[in-house]
Amino acid sequence: MPMLNKDEELRKKAIFESMSPKRQMHIEKKGYDKWDPFEMPKDPIDIRKDKTKRTSQMLVREFLQSRSSEEYSNEYGRGVLDFCLGIINEDERYIGMFEFASWYMELLKKEGHEFKK
Repeated sequence: MPMLNKDEELRKKAIFESMSPKRQMHIEKKGYDKWDPFEMPKDPIDIRKDKTKRTSQMLVREFLQSRSSEEYSNEYGRGVLDFCLGIINEDERYIGMFEFASWYMELLKKEGHEFKK
């Protein structure tokens, strides 16, 4: 976060103090110094793009088209969309799931196992 001048620091403190205790705890958990209340909002979810310049809708469609329709259910598709949005939004929960899945797939390969659903 960039250095704040005295006026901005006072505004930041006022914003923080006007929040609910639960929201304050959330910010303190991530670090008050790292918190930027003046950060510009992210793009709306429908036009937000990932590093490959694809929207979540494009990614999900591309992934599901790589599967036959018999290979997945509606629940599977909802899981793909949920995971896709979590990754694009850089949600730590989904990043953790992605890293674990990648690690687990490598472990299976290394030990000569195959992942089957």
